[in-house]
Amino acid sequence: MLAIIVVPFLVISGLLARYLSAENAERAADLALVQAEAKGDVAGMLAQLSGCREQASCVARVKADASNPHVRRRGAVKILQLESPTATSLFGATGKTRLAWTVIGTLPVVQCIEVRRTGNFLTGIHVQLLSLSPPISGEGKCTKETQIEREEEEATNVELGTATPSRAQ
Repeated sequence: MLAIIVVPFLVISGLLARYLSAENAERAADLALVQAEAKGDVAGMLAQLSGCREQASCVARVKADASNPHVRRRGAVKILQLESPTATSLFGATGKTRLAWTVIGTLPVVQCIEVRRTGNFLTGIHVQLLSLSPPISGEGKCTKETQIEREEEEATNVELGTATPSRAQ
């Protein structure tokens, strides 16, 4: 009788652990990429970006990023925030992750990383990093704002009294 309860519990727990480990896989890949960037390690960045070595424009972007003084840092890289639109995908997805990171004692850096997840939670989810943006503003977004998001922001600004007059259309 106990086996009827324990076996399904263990199976469900195993599947849940596998699903949750995909988030850690993306976080680890993102961290390895920005650690290489902070060191100015072009080869390390290319190793993390799937298919980048074969594209001259991607290699040029990586070289520019690696030499950017705003991202060159000494010390341990710490992830401050990671917003991934693919994090809850059960069967794979592609999207832009917003990553805020720093080295203690320096200003934060915010960048967008294009991520592709393939597979599923039963057979395993695989994470590929496709591209890394140059630094964006601290409040910058990695995806275009939807109409609903614009309306919500406008309503919040009206409530706070910080609304700007609308342009005539």
